[in-house]
This record gives sequence, structure tokens and C-alpha cells, in this order.
Amino acid sequence: MTPRASRFLAWLLPWPAVSALVLAVWLLLNQSISPGQIFLGLLLALTAPRLLTTLDAPPLRIRRPWALVRLLGNVLPDIFISNYKVTRAILFSGPEREAGHVLVPLGIRSPWSLAMLACILTATPGTAWISFNPQTGLLLMHVLDLKDADELAGAITRRYEKWLQQVFE
Repeated sequence: MTPRASRFLAWLLPWPAVSALVLAVWLLLNQSISPGQIFLGLLLALTAPRLLTTLDAPPLRIRRPWALVRLLGNVLPDIFISNYKVTRAILFSGPEREAGHVLVPLGIRSPWSLAMLACILTATPGTAWISFNPQTGLLLMHVLDLKDADELAGAITRRYEKWLQQVFE
């Protein structure tokens, strides 16, 4: 392949795996492999990754893959337990349930670590990422059934931040 053709292919498909995934998801969601759906899926698969290049994200570098497995081992049970607790709190708790906000001091600064933590906290029922102040490193989050803010902040640091640092920073 000539250098010119190689540059054109890199421009056309900056992330081939993302393009393939977009096409596959498009076809699965539409439950059709008709020519029209394939055409629309290809159009989306070629344009979506080009739009992602404008985000100017730093390159993803996973330092310790085993730490990612350990992080997943913490996250999945926490999501399951949180589902159970939130369901129980909604169905069986009276007005004594206390929702609140928690400030969590974070040491992580990598955009990838922060994005992963935001996904984890948002995917965990009963918690929501509200804002992060990059100057102070403070995360503000909302908790549906808050019992001990300090305990929750410590748990986030121990169970998630520690492993995110090992994976991304």
C-alpha cells in the first residue's frame, strides 16, 4: 500500500474497530440487514469515528490490565448489592430515608480514570456523579440513601480510585 493510500485509509477509518462496532450495533438495533440499513450503518460507521477525533482525548494507555479485572470484580458485586438496597429502600422504607450529597476527595486526574469512575458511579443505582472540580480534586455526588458520607467517600477511594490509578495513571 502506498503512503498516500495509507494516509487516506487512516483518515477514512481513524478507529476501524469503532467503525465496525457502530455498524454492528446499528444493524442489531434495527434488526435488519437490508441494503438500506447497511448503507445507513456504513454512513454512520464512517462519520461517527471522525467526530470522535475532535474530542482531542489523550491516548488510552492501560498500564496494568489485571487491575482492570480486579476493578471489575469490585464494581459488579457493588452494582448488584446496590440494586438490592435501592429496591428495598424504595419499597419498604418510609420517610426516614435520607438522600444527600457527598464530597469525595480524589487523587486521580487522568481523563480516562475520571470517565471510568463517572460510569461506575452512574451505573450504580442510588448514586449519581454531579460535578468534579479539577482544581481541588473534589467530586460532588448525590446518594439516594445516605447513611455515612465519610464511609461512602472512603469506600469509593478504596474500591475504585485505587484500582483506577493502577490501570490508567
